[in-house]
Amino acid sequence: MSGSDPTADDRSPEPPLSAGALAGLLADEARRSVVAALQLGATDAREVRAATGLDARRAMTAIGRLVAGGLVDEAADGTLTVLAAAFGLAARAAAPDDASSEHAEEPHERAKVLRAHVRDGRLVSIPSSHAKRLVVLDLVVQDFEPGRHYTERQVNAVLARWHDDVPALRRWLVDVGYLDRDHGDYWRCGGPVDG
Repeated sequence: MSGSDPTADDRSPEPPLSAGALAGLLADEARRSVVAALQLGATDAREVRAATGLDARRAMTAIGRLVAGGLVDEAADGTLTVLAAAFGLAARAAAPDDASSEHAEEPHERAKVLRAHVRDGRLVSIPSSHAKRLVVLDLVVQDFEPGRHYTERQVNAVLARWHDDVPALRRWLVDVGYLDRDHGDYWRCGGPVDG
């Protein structure tokens, strides 16, 4: 832990840094050297200069940018501390939401397949593996009410919301026994039932 305050590393910048802002602060070699020196125990500008070999002007410029950017805290007595919590906050903020929210309630293996093939309620790809395709078709068939009859046109409209290859989806749903058809009339006859 650097600095004289043992909890300083746990404090977070206000407001939290974005991943882009954090990367920008660390894009400069001198600023990276300052952060490294502080993490390794330097506590003020003099110790930073000694640890990094930076001249006074470059060290003070780098420290000033890091303080202004919110990654380093400077106490009234000149003590410098890296706000290490900024790294975790930036990483969590940059993590994609779709993996955590869209399929969050699904069992792990099913969620893994759905994350790979479904985004924002639409198929981005159709799995070639039969087992994975069943997972996707289980989801698609939920848009059809058991006991209700649909015309081919209605089936196509529902499937078009999922993927552009409507004939393939319709054929697969019939082939796996999730939809049945007779003379242009379709109805749901299988698949899992939510609720």
